[in-house]
Amino acid sequence: MLGLVARRAAVNVPRVLARRGYAEVASNSDKLRLSLVLPHDVIYSSQDVVQVNLAAESGDLGVLANHVPSVEALKPGVLEVLEGAGESKKWFVSGGFANVHPNNSLTVNAVEAYPLDAFSPEAIRSGLAEAQRVAGGSGTEEEKAEAQIEVQVYEALQAALKA
Repeated sequence: MLGLVARRAAVNVPRVLARRGYAEVASNSDKLRLSLVLPHDVIYSSQDVVQVNLAAESGDLGVLANHVPSVEALKPGVLEVLEGAGESKKWFVSGGFANVHPNNSLTVNAVEAYPLDAFSPEAIRSGLAEAQRVAGGSGTEEEKAEAQIEVQVYEALQAALKA
């Protein structure tokens, strides 16, 4: 909506007809270049991979080479990287954005990401119970809002470990 308003309000901007369609072959490469970047670390830096599966706000998404360019908001969930030859790595991502570029590259900017096997089911259950207690308690609105976010993350972690 904002883009439409901005285009209508622009005075001396040439009109370019944008046309969207199905994916077209962007190159001969069957590899996707992945960059997984955190504020404090770089996990992948333009590394060739086969596929990346991620939990987007619009639904689960698998990204291969020659994917249609898009920007996706990430929800707490699993980011799976298929590196090739049956090799797969799974990360739990707390949120962020995934940008699929037209040149066979995918940039994931995440707030936090940890290997899925780094989590303890017992610690998740305990943390979830505490967050639910605070969310349903008589604390301030800010405390309740923070606890609701924690509940979402803990529930996503529980679901990821069961899968």
